[in-house]
Amino acid sequence: MHTISRLRFFLHHAAVFSLIFLCLHTVVCLQSISSKSRRKVLETMSKSVLTISSASTILVGDPIVGYSLTPKEAEIAYDSYAANYDELDGGKAADIFGLDEARSALFRQARGSVLEIGVGTGLNLEKYDPSKLESLTLVDISRGMLGEAQKRFEAIPALQRVPVRFIQADATSGLTVRFGDGSFDTVVDSFSFCVMGSKGAQSCLEQVKNVVKSKENNGQILLLENTRSSNPLLGLYQDATAEAAASAGGKGCLYNQDVSKMIQATNGIEIMKETSFAGGVFRSYFCQVVT
Repeated sequence: MHTISRLRFFLHHAAVFSLIFLCLHTVVCLQSISSKSRRKVLETMSKSVLTISSASTILVGDPIVGYSLTPKEAEIAYDSYAANYDELDGGKAADIFGLDEARSALFRQARGSVLEIGVGTGLNLEKYDPSKLESLTLVDISRGMLGEAQKRFEAIPALQRVPVRFIQADATSGLTVRFGDGSFDTVVDSFSFCVMGSKGAQSCLEQVKNVVKSKENNGQILLLENTRSSNPLLGLYQDATAEAAASAGGKGCLYNQDVSKMIQATNGIEIMKETSFAGGVFRSYFCQVVT
């Protein structure tokens, strides 16, 4: 990633993280004041959000309408990110917002034959409970990312007894044909939907629905995703800056998707449990296919 893009990316996220805490603090404070005063505070906050949004957009560049990466663009981009990806997607920021803990809580539930899509460098591998696994199938659009995931897998002694496959594939279109219906007990994804774009993520959910076993056969879908906040002020900020941030250092990730709505729009997939983090800008989902 170029230095300027990285700087813009960090400046943008410094703004959004500050806004998260501002919004959360405001929500708490609003509980104890009158309706009239509450409206005045919200009006003032809305103006502040618009100002911050405009400033952030300047930092990251002009918004690109309908921005999303094609599978080929994602492959090329993530090949280039592979060697340094962990520095961009993990670290202290992830710890502050509870993402490392969220990964552990969600993915230790994985069991049986497991398919992880968008495995990246394998950040989730240490979160699995090896005693629950029968096999791992790790898929990514990027061969470079798969190479990093393989290195991480080989460095985890507890996983060495688990049969594993590393497969380069497009999760928006290639899963059903490659693996067949009802092939996996668990399907896992973390932070891939935002890179696929809305149409790609919806297509991926259809693919996942096909390859995972149904609820009556104990199949499960475990997702950890960037999402549009349910806080209206923070949601407004995300809408104003998502496309610009995605194109200027956000690894192509549109972080204002309504993932809950996407899942609900996928006929047959039912959300069994939904948990929000950091004001709802990240959410985990435990889903099953109901026939």
